[in-house]
Order: sequence, then structure tokens, then C-alpha cells
Amino acid sequence: MPRLPRPITVAGPPPDPRPLRRKRRRETTAAWAFVSPAVLIVLGLSIVPVVWSLLLSFQASDLVTPSRWVGVDNYRALAQDPNFSQAVRNTLLYTVLYVPLSLLFGLVLALVLNRRIRFVGLYRTLIFVPFVLSATAQGVLFSFILDPEFGAANSVLHRLGISSQGFLSDPSQALLVLVAITLWSGTGFCVVVYLAALQDVPQSLIEAARLDGAGRRHLLRHVTLPTLTPVTVFLVLWQAIQSLQVFDLVYVTTKGGPLGSTTVIVYFIWEQAFKNATAGYGASAAYVLAVALGLVAGAVRIVRRRGRHRLEGARS
Repeated sequence: MPRLPRPITVAGPPPDPRPLRRKRRRETTAAWAFVSPAVLIVLGLSIVPVVWSLLLSFQASDLVTPSRWVGVDNYRALAQDPNFSQAVRNTLLYTVLYVPLSLLFGLVLALVLNRRIRFVGLYRTLIFVPFVLSATAQGVLFSFILDPEFGAANSVLHRLGISSQGFLSDPSQALLVLVAITLWSGTGFCVVVYLAALQDVPQSLIEAARLDGAGRRHLLRHVTLPTLTPVTVFLVLWQAIQSLQVFDLVYVTTKGGPLGSTTVIVYFIWEQAFKNATAGYGASAAYVLAVALGLVAGAVRIVRRRGRHRLEGARS
């Protein structure tokens, strides 16, 4: 069969790209119109204040009169300030006590509440309710309960034959009492997170370990805890950040006293910036705290990455 000749096509002019460009320009303009309010809010409430406070930390300012550039003098003064050193020590002690205890109590309560027991839903709710309360409400509540003269706590101790305690008015007890109050409210968050993580523990691993004769202790050590490692790392970071930023509970209960025993870094920043009218000095302390938080986050991230690499190496 003879092959038919191919039809001859005449190439027309190329399509005009201008309508497509106009369409894309209209879409871009509409997108920015929708996004711009959120961008302005983010710039106005986060980025601009951060940059402004950074510049403020290099100035001597009371937020009323014109400021004066002092360079790194504020940071040098912080290094020699005994009140700031005490605030750092109090914050570190508060963090060292609160973070491990909140994780330990949260894990223990989560393991108990993960079983099929009566009224388990009620128990979970009662443990989580204190976390919902604001720190201000907690401070007011415990200020009445722990009042040295008229509080219910000393009344109970008196009936038990124990001498009255100073609690929040005793320099040797005040910080420990604040840690106990925060544990009462903050442990509920750890319980909820651990309970959710326990639901994701593979039942096949648990059944295989039981078939191999593993008891509860071995299951907890070799199956449950390794599975909860990512959640534990998250909780360590979260609780550490919360403890380093504690302020409202201190402000409501002790206002940094007695004798500065409960002055933490954030309260020190507020006191310098708004009470002593040394905003530049307070801003420099705030950036020292920001660097500390960044170091904590970086350290936790490195530990998590190393743990992930070890787990992948063990699997391979």
C-alpha cells in the first residue's frame, strides 16, 4: 500500500504569554491580600519587639526619657550582680527539682491509669484539672491554704502534733513549696502525654516479651521505656522551658521573697524593667534567658538525634 504524504502544517504565531502573566499576577496579589494581615500581626507582635528589645539591651533606658547607648555595659553589670546570680541559682534549682519529678510522677500515674480499673476516667480528669487552672488562681488558692497564721495546712499540722511551718514566708522552704505547687498542677500534662504514648506501644512486642518469660519490670525497662523515649525528650524540653519561664506563680505568692529566695530570672527581668525603671538592664537579662533556652533546646535536639541514630543502627 503506498504511503500517503504527511500533511503540511503551517506554524502559526506563538501564543501570547501576557494573559498568563496577568493571571499569575492577579493570583499573587490576591494571595498577598489574604496573607498580609497575618504577616503584619507576626511582624508587629513578635519580630519587631524582639529586634527592639535586642537594641534596648545595649542602652540605658527607663522607657520614658531618651535612652543612651552603653554597649555591653548592661551584660557586664549582670555578670557582677549578686541579685542576678541568686535569680539564676533559684531558677536552676527550681528546674532541676521540677522537671525530673514531674516526668517521674507523670510516668508512674500514667502507668497506673493505663490499666482497666473502675472510675479510671474520673481519676484521669481529677489529675488533669489542676493543669487547666491558671497559675494566678493556683497562687491565690495556696496563699490562703499555706498562710502561716490562718492557713488550713498549719491547722492540720497542729492537730497532728507538728509545729507550725512558715511555708512561703520561710526562706528555706519557699522555693520548695513553689516546686510542690507546680508539681500539683503540671504533672497532669505529663500524665496525659504519657497516656497517649502508651496507647502506641506495639502490643506485638509486649506479647512477644511475655512469651519469652519477661515480667513487668523487664517489660517496662526493655519495651515500654524505649518506646516512650521520643515523648520523654519532648516532655523534658517542654517542662524545662516552662520552669525557666516561671513568673506568675512567684508574682502572686511571694513576689520574689522572702530575702530573694524565690526570685527567678523572669521575675528579676520584670522587676528591673518595670519596678526599678531600668528597661535596658532588664532586656539584657531577658536575652541571657533567651540564650539559655536556645542552648537547652539545642542540647535536647542533639541528644534526640543521637538516640535516633543509635536506634537505627540497632535495627540495621
